[in-house]
Amino acid sequence: MSMHSQFSIRPAQAADVAAIHAMIVELAEFEKLAHLMVATEAGLHDGLFGPHPACEAIVGVADGEVVCYALFFHNYSTFLARKGIYLEDLYVRHSQRGKGYGKQLLGALARLAVERDCGRFEWSVLDWNENAIRFYESMGAEVMPDWRICRVAGPALAALAGR
Repeated sequence: MSMHSQFSIRPAQAADVAAIHAMIVELAEFEKLAHLMVATEAGLHDGLFGPHPACEAIVGVADGEVVCYALFFHNYSTFLARKGIYLEDLYVRHSQRGKGYGKQLLGALARLAVERDCGRFEWSVLDWNENAIRFYESMGAEVMPDWRICRVAGPALAALAGR
């Protein structure tokens, strides 16, 4: 085997669901949120490839193995009156970091956003993840200091829905 692995990016396929799911588990552990991880391979498959897909993914393949992924979906900006791409997850397996794969995934999604005439490409980052923040800023991303994510889930969602 050569010192340099062959790396390529392609749209995720149904056969990639197990690998993506395994990396989502790794991501949850890294973010110290494994206790919130209830997603199953079947649920992920449905979200990506079911009759009404909720998201899309691209994967990075090195030497025939899926080693990273980016999962995303379209959002909409009323101020721009255009759709955007929202990156839900970007994850590179620990053993594969430092090879530029994350940068290549972001570049592929930026190209997709341009091809799809999107007005924005955005995502969230945990405030304690300084390495990711520096990485994203080095790629030209602006970390929005005045915005906070609001979330309603579980019993609070049911209560808000009047159930």
